Amino acid sequence: MKKVLSLHHIFIFLGALVLLFILAPLLGIFLKTSPVSLFETAKETEVRDSIWLTIWTSMTGTLIFAIAAIPLSYLLVRKKFPLKKLITGIIDLPVVIPHSAAGIAILGFVSRDSLMGKIGSSVGLNFVGNPAGITIAMAFVSIPYLINAARDGFAGVPERLEKAALTLGASPTRVFFTISLPLAWRNIVSGLILMFARGMSEFGAVIMVAYHPMITPILIFERFGSFGLKYARPVSVLFILISLSVFILLRSLAKEKNVE
Repeated sequence: MKKVLSLHHIFIFLGALVLLFILAPLLGIFLKTSPVSLFETAKETEVRDSIWLTIWTSMTGTLIFAIAAIPLSYLLVRKKFPLKKLITGIIDLPVVIPHSAAGIAILGFVSRDSLMGKIGSSVGLNFVGNPAGITIAMAFVSIPYLINAARDGFAGVPERLEKAALTLGASPTRVFFTISLPLAWRNIVSGLILMFARGMSEFGAVIMVAYHPMITPILIFERFGSFGLKYARPVSVLFILISLSVFILLRSLAKEKNVE
């Protein structure tokens, strides 16, 4: 019994160290930011526009790419096909490669001389220095979170239920939307939230594609480089608070949806 208690205490101590490691820097930045400076920063149009740009571009990228990412996750779970392991590895690449390198790759993909850039130019859209380019960069680095979460969700759906529905005459489309998708929905929602949150925090890939207009991570970097820590800190705290609020709101809505 003593050994069990001792191991339990060790785990508590190690867990406390991890929590302290996470909380200490955040507490430090909050304690060093006065309410007055935070309020003054919140009144700045540049800051408000930057935060709004960050939120809606990340949300847009999440919703658009989810249309293809969720079916792909289902295929990876239910179907066997050549090079499946290679495709799974490719999906995780954006998480592994340096995001500055990812930004350079995306820049080449959406530049005016590229096929994507030419298609955009034909309709009057230049991805570089444009919210559309920011959306693509955010989605590129964050889409693995959605695909992997959705894949875990579909893997947890009993295949016998799908086969039974098919045997009873339901079409594959109906099986997917009435059985597979609802049963995997909790994981999918978690993946959507993680993708959205990861996109909001991206810096390296976005700065290569669009320094202007500035998303908030770039604005924080710009203020730190131009004016120092004192002027970058309030923007950081404000962005953390708003990001945390949005994240909690989305988690709460997802929880209510799952309860229903």
